[in-house]
Amino acid sequence: MNTLDKLKELTIVVADTGDIDSIKEHTPRDATTNPSLLLAAAQKPEYQHLIDDALEHCSAMNICGSEPNMRPCLERLAVNFANEILKIVPGRVSVEVDATLSFDTEETIETARRVISMFEIDGIDRSRILIKIASTWEGIKAAEQLEIEGIHCNLTLLFSFAQAVACAEAQVQLVSPFVGRIMDWYKAKSGVDSIAPQDDPGVKSVTQIYNYYKKFGYDTEIMGASFRNIGEIKELAGCDLLTISPTLLTELENEDSPLPQKLSADNCSTEDIKQLHLDEKTFRWMHNEDAMATEKLAEGIRKFSADLETLSKYMIEKRCKNR
Repeated sequence: MNTLDKLKELTIVVADTGDIDSIKEHTPRDATTNPSLLLAAAQKPEYQHLIDDALEHCSAMNICGSEPNMRPCLERLAVNFANEILKIVPGRVSVEVDATLSFDTEETIETARRVISMFEIDGIDRSRILIKIASTWEGIKAAEQLEIEGIHCNLTLLFSFAQAVACAEAQVQLVSPFVGRIMDWYKAKSGVDSIAPQDDPGVKSVTQIYNYYKKFGYDTEIMGASFRNIGEIKELAGCDLLTISPTLLTELENEDSPLPQKLSADNCSTEDIKQLHLDEKTFRWMHNEDAMATEKLAEGIRKFSADLETLSKYMIEKRCKNR
């Protein structure tokens, strides 16, 4: 058995990519997408039919005007990619809500309902879809309502313990703590080139969340994300899920080394942890006190929004260049 096979015995492995061929190669159970991944995949020739179909669905819109509303086309494109991925993976796929809605609870709810309806029209059961929403207070409140409606959510761009606690209290399906981006911040602040996996602040953050959830019996799943190296992944063996890029999946496949289980719910009952209950004011204060989390959440929302804008321009150019 290679290291990836050993990891799959301890943790549900998820492919962090919009590249359908990569998903076929690594056979994960689930897959995740985001605007950055869709932007990269959409520019490959083999996926142009998915762009064309999304544009065809929006053919009645004047997207060649001065300020076109591209959101319906982008939502259709995300659904198209997810539908292709669901033909391969046996489990779920995560589809992200427009990052510009990260501070708008009601619009996030309406968008999620609309996206789920698109899947259901296509014959996909909503249980196979996770709606990805940024872990702002507004996003968490939207997810809380959506979960009541049976629309399951993946709370992404999660960097602080306050975010994790609020998500658990809202009974969301799954959270995605961003391991590598946390490490990036600490490396930049400390001026070092590398951090050992066992000392990695991102690894420690996921471990803290895992221990807290398991000790107090929260059903919310924890999916470590945004890895920079396989050392981080190995330190989180035993986590509920880990979403891993194709490059790192290949590294794990090409390695054969011992893989001890690092996280286990059986070891959490004796953890000296206090349970928290956060209202909005307490959440905002706790999150604000974490400089890394405050900076990385804002940066992540800006980056996803910028990638959506680039993807919009690409689609507009494709549609309008011959008109």
